[in-house]
Amino acid sequence: MQSLIAENNEKRKLLNKENKKIYEDMLMYVRLSYKKSEAETEEVLMELLDHLLILQHEGKDASELFGTDPKQYADEIVGELPQVITKKVIMLFFMGVFYFLGVATFVNGLVSSILSYGFGQLESNETYYIGTLSVNTLLSLGIAFLVVCGVIRYIIWTCFKNVSKVFELLVTGIVFGTLPFCIFLALFYFMPSFGPSITIELYWLILIGICFYLLGNVFKRKA
Repeated sequence: MQSLIAENNEKRKLLNKENKKIYEDMLMYVRLSYKKSEAETEEVLMELLDHLLILQHEGKDASELFGTDPKQYADEIVGELPQVITKKVIMLFFMGVFYFLGVATFVNGLVSSILSYGFGQLESNETYYIGTLSVNTLLSLGIAFLVVCGVIRYIIWTCFKNVSKVFELLVTGIVFGTLPFCIFLALFYFMPSFGPSITIELYWLILIGICFYLLGNVFKRKA
């Protein structure tokens, strides 16, 4: 499947500006339609690209293939693609969870360790309360899930549209950037401490983050 994606990337370079724009919108729209077989999706996208290149060589434009409503054409393709099996969805879900936990924990540990051991700005250890940590983790995962879903839905919405760069910057910067970041900060600042406590050295966060990330890779291979 990776070879198909690489081949698609190379062949797209042969498209003219107009055909490339509409095909890449089609590609993005179809690829982001989750719960569809990835292998079947890439095969269909390659077939579309081959047909479009033939039409372009004959001096015809993309409307010959996609019609006057490319979004409707894309919806028809998505509707015909087979559903991905439930096991794969579950594996991908846990992959995302552990990747998120891995990156978040690693970055936290790295920054905290640098501030502590490098500049003496923090204590070399940190106390965590199991109850608080559990609630914060679950809420953080929920927020991250909503942000990812929101980004995907926004990208799908922008396909086949000419969206203003200013509008796009405002939406992505505020709705998907500043707002979630502020919610994360408020969550960790205002959440009261409760439950049993555990104190660990800051560098352990780096190791824990790496372990989470490796677990994510395990689920990725099983997906």
